[in-house]
Amino acid sequence: MQDTSYAIEVMELGPMENFIYLITDKKTRRTAVVDPAWDVPSILAWARDKDIAITDILLTHSHHDHINGIEGVLAEHDAQLHLCRAEAEFWGKYLDLPTLHRGGDIIRLGETEIAVMHTPGHTPGSACYHLGNDVISGDTMFVYGCGRCDLSGGDPEQMFDTLRRMSNELATETRILPGHNYSVTPTCTMGQEIEGNPFMHFSKKADFIEYRMHIHDRIRHEPYGPVHKNPT
Repeated sequence: MQDTSYAIEVMELGPMENFIYLITDKKTRRTAVVDPAWDVPSILAWARDKDIAITDILLTHSHHDHINGIEGVLAEHDAQLHLCRAEAEFWGKYLDLPTLHRGGDIIRLGETEIAVMHTPGHTPGSACYHLGNDVISGDTMFVYGCGRCDLSGGDPEQMFDTLRRMSNELATETRILPGHNYSVTPTCTMGQEIEGNPFMHFSKKADFIEYRMHIHDRIRHEPYGPVHKNPT
């Protein structure tokens, strides 16, 4: 098992099966919550039980089901809010934050380094957070799926480019931690995504767009399982 400077706790909260992640740096016990939403009392109770302070809030994107708990957390914890600058501009909020990020930035949570990946497609400023062997992927990449591109700010061309870049840049053993529990298993590896995620099987952007926008939601239903690539 990999020895890391951090621990990740996961909670499944709310009517949309959201995964909320709490990253704790083992040495300093600083904790970041990713996409606080829905049941804020449970998040705060966890922090109290562990006798830790939430010092940071990381947002993967600004859709309501990922941000509706921000104010509740800030009411009890003096936490820094982190998101991509492109997402703040799309959202129209928090544009004056000193902690707006671009892809490639590093967030330091005690001794734990968290790399910001700008992964547009679901929204213009969607972000994934890469630490150690883990990627918290929000609604960019699900287990055997990806986020919708027909909502406000969505762009299937950007999503195609984002997923291809992730498949090229991330090691196959990287653990994917998605924003929703939509699949047959709560997590998988990048190698399993490349093999079993149908959105990863397209070499032509036009074919990907047709599948994402017009075909996928008619032929696949939750929970998503692996789809093996046709040998063509």
